[in-house]
Amino acid sequence: MSKVSYYTAEGLKKLREELNQLKDVERPRASQAIAEARDKGDLSENAEYDAAKEAQGLLEMKISKMEETLANARLIDESQLDTSKVLVLSTVKLKNVANGMEMKYTLVAESEANLKTGKISVNSPIGKGLLGKKVGEIAEIKVPNGVLKMEVLEITRA
Repeated sequence: MSKVSYYTAEGLKKLREELNQLKDVERPRASQAIAEARDKGDLSENAEYDAAKEAQGLLEMKISKMEETLANARLIDESQLDTSKVLVLSTVKLKNVANGMEMKYTLVAESEANLKTGKISVNSPIGKGLLGKKVGEIAEIKVPNGVLKMEVLEITRA
């Protein structure tokens, strides 16, 4: 049973481009490396050939996994999302109740998460704690060192 994952149009495009790169560039390169190693003589004692075959196997496994992910990917229709509560693709302005610090995060699918750009996974502790919350509510988020209380100040769409 495969897991369905949700993507933005940008995230889905990126996934397809990466898969095409693996198929169109990396796969022929791996085949070429095997051919070059094979031309060097006796295959029974050819470490270069063994390494090239192993690299090809890993590449094929990665391609297969990516094709499965793409087959189970679903595009999120941003126009249908409710802005009254925190959902996937919500940009949430938060205030840490303990120290008054404000921050802004966009909740995205796990594969699109990137903390440097303010995108956090809906499967992360903060993401899970924020889902379904409305403006003015306080989310109590269980983190490794206790409970973090975050007040939802604003919910917008990215």
